[in-house]
Amino acid sequence: MADRVLVVDDEQSLRKVLAATLQREGYEVTVCSNGEEAIAALDRDGADVVVTDLVMPRMDGLTLLRKVVARHPDVPVIVVTAHGRIDSAVEAMKAGAFDFLAKPFDHADLKGIIAKASRQSDYNQRNVVPEERPEGSVRRYTEIVGKGPRMQELQQVIAKVSDAPSTVLIQGESGTGKELVATALHETSVRRDRPFIKINCAAIPRELVEAELFGFEKGAFTGAVQSKPGRFELADGGTLFLDEIGEIPMEMQVKLLRAIQESEFERVGGVKTTKVEVRLVAATSRDLGKEIAAGRFREDLYYRLNVVPIFLPPLRERREDIPLLVEHFREKYNARLRKNVEKIEDDAIACLMAYPWPGNIRELENVLERTILFAEGPRISLKELPPSLRKAAGEAPPPAQEAAQSGPPGSLKEIVKEQVQAIERDLIVRGLEVTGGNVTRTAKLLKISRKSLQMKMKEFGLRGDET
Repeated sequence: MADRVLVVDDEQSLRKVLAATLQREGYEVTVCSNGEEAIAALDRDGADVVVTDLVMPRMDGLTLLRKVVARHPDVPVIVVTAHGRIDSAVEAMKAGAFDFLAKPFDHADLKGIIAKASRQSDYNQRNVVPEERPEGSVRRYTEIVGKGPRMQELQQVIAKVSDAPSTVLIQGESGTGKELVATALHETSVRRDRPFIKINCAAIPRELVEAELFGFEKGAFTGAVQSKPGRFELADGGTLFLDEIGEIPMEMQVKLLRAIQESEFERVGGVKTTKVEVRLVAATSRDLGKEIAAGRFREDLYYRLNVVPIFLPPLRERREDIPLLVEHFREKYNARLRKNVEKIEDDAIACLMAYPWPGNIRELENVLERTILFAEGPRISLKELPPSLRKAAGEAPPPAQEAAQSGPPGSLKEIVKEQVQAIERDLIVRGLEVTGGNVTRTAKLLKISRKSLQMKMKEFGLRGDET
């Protein structure tokens, strides 16, 4: 299905021109003449990208932007402003706009920015919402799913460092949730009402990295027909998230180091030094130690970034969280796809737990979205999972601690049963340790009945305090 663009402008001629241009590019376009119409259309039909003028009657573009950010935070908003009103555009960027265009604009620039925003919309696909919490308790995020020890430790680290100005370096394989952690660090901090500016360093051409980070002045290079602030400037007072920091070219790393250390920089083609107060969060899927050894990453920049290190484990190392993630995505895609899948059957869960997930949580989410989309009934069983996943899960070896006892690999059903039992036993043992062996409290902790827990304990040869 074509990406949907919502165009908002009180000038009918401009609406028609924008709609015609975007339709030729293959987008599905909806037009509105004011902000109130736009909010109604967005709530009713949704959109992948919003393009709005700033100056409009009844509801101006800045008010519309703030409403979209609050109600549909995964939808990028591009603002269009009259020539000479760059300050308004900067204000809009700080309020959460994805980018801006100054009138009169080149249609090639418009198409490029919308294409980038559309990719960002596809990449977002998640809305991080803080849980309700008692006064004084630790703020947690429903999108950070998991009750295993490593996820509990992650939540504790986020709670401890979110308000600190210290730089955080998030490391982990692709698909483990690095952007989600960066968002949680911002949204649980005192800066949560300030700008949160994200940039994927791997998506920027080498020659444009400096301009994207620090901005540029009019005439700084061919095509620079107006001045434009960079991401550091837009993030002033808030948080700047540099995703895939390992992709920054070596020649830019010195300038980035200076900007981090001194909290100041100059725009490309400019002489004025701009000072900012920015909390920096960086992330990488690369091994920066190896990158330093290979001469592709500066050691001094690494140590400046690595003040607070956070390591995200791959999904294969936290299999106990897979049932929780499955339930989370079931609810999410039931709502998004307007489906009514009531349950993922135990055999399907067991298969999902046996699969090695090289693409981590992102791969799990994609599999579940596709499976729920094509589900014909209220329940999803093993046979409805992708054949390639079922085959790979069936070929997966049993856990290391059971390998010596398992003998030759058996059927898929036997293998997944062994893995589920191993995980269940581990969770019960941990629960008993936390509660000092109290069966009643452990049952409440694991959210199962006391009778079910007792049966499982008998099956696994475990003993506890029977009170």
